[in-house]
Amino acid sequence: MAALFRGSRNILLRWTKHADFAFVSTRSMASKTPVGFVGLGNMGSPMAKNLLRNGYPVIATDVFPESCKELQDIGAQVVDSPAEVAERADRILTMLPSSPNVIEVYTGPNGILKKVKKGTLLIDSSTIDPAVSREMAAAAEKMGAVFMDAPVSGGVGAASLAKLTFMVGGVEEEYNAAQELLTCMGANVVYCGQVGNGQAAKICNNMLLAIGMIGTAETMNLGIRLGLDPKLLAQILNMSSGRCWSSDVYNPVPGVMEGVPSANSYQGGFGTTLMAKDLGLAQNTATNTKTPIPLGSLAHQIFRVMCSRGYANKDFSSVFQFLREEEGQ
Repeated sequence: MAALFRGSRNILLRWTKHADFAFVSTRSMASKTPVGFVGLGNMGSPMAKNLLRNGYPVIATDVFPESCKELQDIGAQVVDSPAEVAERADRILTMLPSSPNVIEVYTGPNGILKKVKKGTLLIDSSTIDPAVSREMAAAAEKMGAVFMDAPVSGGVGAASLAKLTFMVGGVEEEYNAAQELLTCMGANVVYCGQVGNGQAAKICNNMLLAIGMIGTAETMNLGIRLGLDPKLLAQILNMSSGRCWSSDVYNPVPGVMEGVPSANSYQGGFGTTLMAKDLGLAQNTATNTKTPIPLGSLAHQIFRVMCSRGYANKDFSSVFQFLREEEGQ
C-alpha cells in the first residue's frame, strides 16, 4: 500500500483491468484511514471493492489466498491473518459463512482479538446466531474494542451495486461511525438496537424469504401443470394479491425473467446451503424462545433435503426444480 502514496498528491492512478476503478485519486485515499476486511467470498469481495471505490485504503485477508488476488490487483493490501489486519487497522469488517468461522476469526490463535487495539470498531456482517454476536461483543469489550453486528440483505447483485440493506445492532453511540462505512456498501442502514438485534432481524427476514420462495415455486409449478404459460402466470401474480419479492424480482422458473439465477441454471445468487444454515438459526432461536414456526420449520427441512439431493451449491430458488423432480418430471 505504501507504493500507492508515492509521488505527487495529484497523481491519478489508473487501473485499466477494472473500468469502474479507472481513476482513483491518491489524495482521497490518503485522506482516509485504512479499513480492515476479513472474508473475501461472494459477498465480502464486492463489499471491499466498494470501500476502495469510496477512497478507503483496504487491508484484507481470507483463509483462501486466491480470493485476495483480485482485490490486491485493484489496490488493497493483503496480509496473512486476521490478527495482522487488527495490527494495522482500527476499523475492521468481517463477512464470514457461519458462527464457527466468526468465533475462529475473532478469538482463534491468529484472531482479531489477539492483536486488536483499544478503541477499534469491529463490524461483523456475517449471518450468525445472535448469541454468538453477543459473545463476541463481550470478548471485544474486554480488550477495549467495540463489536457491532450488521448482517446484510440483498445478495451478490446488491453487494456489487452497493445497494445492500444493513441491520445494525450495538452501542448506539458507535452507530454513526459504523454508518460511515456501511453507507459505502449499502443503500439502507438501519439501527436495530442492542448487539444481536441485527442478527435477529436478518434471521426473521430470511425465514420469510425461504417460505415465500417455496410458495412461489409451488404456485408456479401448479399453474404450469394446469396449462398456464409461466410468464403469463407471473404477470398475473405480480398485479394481484399473490405478488411477492420471489415472484416479482427473483422468479424461480427458468425463462420467466432475465438476470436471475433461474435464467442461469441456478448459478450465483444465494446458495441453498446458506439458506438451510439461516433457517437452522431461525429454528434454534425459535426453540430457545418457545416460538412456534411451523412454516419456518418445514422450510428448513425442505432446504436440508435439497442439500442432500445435489442442490447444495445451487441458488435457493432451485426449489422450483427440486419440486419438479419430486413429481417425476
